[in-house]
Amino acid sequence: MINKKLLLAEDDELLATLLNFRLKKEGYIIQLCRDGREVKDQLTIQIPDIIVSDIMMPYFSGLELIDFVRNDLKSDVPIIMVSSAGNEENVLSAFELGANDFISKPISPSELIVRLNRILCKT
Repeated sequence: MINKKLLLAEDDELLATLLNFRLKKEGYIIQLCRDGREVKDQLTIQIPDIIVSDIMMPYFSGLELIDFVRNDLKSDVPIIMVSSAGNEENVLSAFELGANDFISKPISPSELIVRLNRILCKT
């Protein structure tokens, strides 16, 4: 059993439900946020063990999230970015801001789980 706290920031209802189900099945404790405001509010209450976030979210983008976590919260919590806009500019921006990994949509829950386990084994 993993028992790691994971903040999942995803505004796509179907994908959020699928990932939430699969990650809980793997033993993750999920805090699901539907938009950037929820993410920011949740992070000011508690920093999870890892964050998985879409880049394109209402109110507060995934790139703004990385900046907020690294510069305002001064946290090195691992962040995996997910986006259908996996163009080079977004990928490079995410890594320059401090993302630990980037996955292009459509996302495979199994691939995400492997990447999560790889990152969490290093921390």
